[in-house]
Amino acid sequence: MNIKMICFGAMTLSMVAGSALAAGTTGTSALDDPAKMQPFYTDSSMKKMVGSDDFVKAWKALSPDDQKMVMAACDDEAKNANAANSHPEFCSSVKANGGSK
Repeated sequence: MNIKMICFGAMTLSMVAGSALAAGTTGTSALDDPAKMQPFYTDSSMKKMVGSDDFVKAWKALSPDDQKMVMAACDDEAKNANAANSHPEFCSSVKANGGSK
């Protein structure tokens, strides 16, 4: 009986830990973080982007880690593009204005 309970507990723990780890990696991308994205847009609804000079300034204001996260998110989005995760205008501006420091 004790072995059965130990095995059941170990299995339950591994399932809970596995789903917690999976939830940490499948959260929203850097492109969905309003705090990071707002400086790149002129309006609060984030529909109209700033000009290229202001885009470069906003890009340089990001930390190097945030820049890497945004670049990775744009690369991932290009590979797995669909209507739900589409930021084509922003990602093309990142590559044109921000990606080439």
